[in-house]
Amino acid sequence: MAMTMTPEELAAHMDDPMWRLNNLYKIVVKGEGDEGDDLVVQFKPNKAQRRLLARLHYRNIILKARQLGFSTLVCILWLDTALFSKGPIRCGIIAQDREAAESLFRGKVKFAYDNLPEPLRERMPLSKSTATELEFAHNGSSIRVATSMRSGTIHRLHVSEFGKICAKYPDKAREVVTGSIPAVPLSGILVIESTAEGQEGAFYDMTERAKALAQKRTPLTPKDYRFHFYAWWEADEYELDPAGVTFTDADLIYFLEVETKIGRALSDAKRAWWVATRDSDFGGDASLMWQEYPSTSEEAFQVSTDGCYFSTQLALARKQGRVLRAIPLEAAPVNTFWDLGRSDQTAIWFHQRVGMENRFIRYYEASGEDVSHFVAYLQARGYVFGTHYVPHDAEHRRLGLSPDTNKTIKEMLEALLPGQRIQTVPRITSVTTGIQSTRSVFSSCYFDETNCMEGLMRLANYRKEWDKARGCWRDFPRHDDNSNGADAFRQFGQEADGGNVFPRGASTSGGFKRRGSPMAV
Repeated sequence: MAMTMTPEELAAHMDDPMWRLNNLYKIVVKGEGDEGDDLVVQFKPNKAQRRLLARLHYRNIILKARQLGFSTLVCILWLDTALFSKGPIRCGIIAQDREAAESLFRGKVKFAYDNLPEPLRERMPLSKSTATELEFAHNGSSIRVATSMRSGTIHRLHVSEFGKICAKYPDKAREVVTGSIPAVPLSGILVIESTAEGQEGAFYDMTERAKALAQKRTPLTPKDYRFHFYAWWEADEYELDPAGVTFTDADLIYFLEVETKIGRALSDAKRAWWVATRDSDFGGDASLMWQEYPSTSEEAFQVSTDGCYFSTQLALARKQGRVLRAIPLEAAPVNTFWDLGRSDQTAIWFHQRVGMENRFIRYYEASGEDVSHFVAYLQARGYVFGTHYVPHDAEHRRLGLSPDTNKTIKEMLEALLPGQRIQTVPRITSVTTGIQSTRSVFSSCYFDETNCMEGLMRLANYRKEWDKARGCWRDFPRHDDNSNGADAFRQFGQEADGGNVFPRGASTSGGFKRRGSPMAV
């Protein structure tokens, strides 16, 4: 299997990294046909991999479709870097668990080294070889895999499937963010890649920030992440003979929408591959295709609206232009609606009543803070406040982090906000009743998308609990990171549906301009 090449022929190309990547390394790929035996082939970067190499930055976030070979590319690139660096350099690869880490190392790094041309291996012998690390005697460089890396400097770091690490192993994700990533110097290279895994976690947050920087088109510093997105339709291999594949009307509408967004037509062969993959591999679940084989970067994090309480109301609000890039502060009191957590988030919606419109101008949440933190946040806004609406348990609950444990939350708020009105929202017999009340008044709501982005995400992802045993949605909400923001908004819904129209401000314009206004989304 080793390449036959004289030492002179090798030496003529050793200073050209692209030649090395295209000619030195062998990899194992899955075989095709009935036998399906693995095949050993010469590694040559494919179209997506070449595009990444051309755009590689100091810090990189890759949002991608499955099986485009980025882990293979980075494993080979790190091996090449360790082999041909003039001084000692440390390369690391982080995977979601030990089994995945060792599989990456054994099947890609170690295999590629063992199948180098013999003259090259003789020039670059191993001084250390384990199941997770190779160290080279000629320059002291090394490459290793693990589930996290904290000690020392890591000059090259690859985090594989970080979205799945964030979703399944939040403690490991926290270790990667706080320990492994800071170990990469400014002059080093960091590559974080993954398919999407919901609208939560460090990978989602980092991806959204990198996307925002890319949209601004401003020069990146070595600390900034470059955003890379690779859709399924960009891969030549994702095609299938359309004969025998049935496209529903919904499928055709979907492809037309995708083509409008990406600015190009999709062939019948690509359409057939997408439909067949959805139906055969994912049981017809389109949301899994969005996650594993996204058509656009926005679609990657899109979640199914099945079981979501406010999906219809939010979709209608956007369609009617009630979700706006910015909402101006009017001469009306600002009300707040709270959900008070103990060990999880405390959430606050900021609201103004202008004419017949309920305008939500800001959202804020934080974890592990006492009441004084949130009061300080309110005071820093400079608003003229109306009423602060808190849930019924504020009259008897105490935040454990507060130094004054003899007072209820409501009493602490009254002491910290003298002269301001703190009102308790009455208890209801069923959360579902409160959700329905909120739905019924949603048509009067307007949202500042910039200042309420996180709150809107909480509402969008607030959903019913799934009953795994019975395979259906239960009649009560799932408690997760979205619950507190949705529960805070429900305090508004219960008050509004109960007849409270809140103190109104003057409205001479009769409301926002609709479509055509520069504020309308």
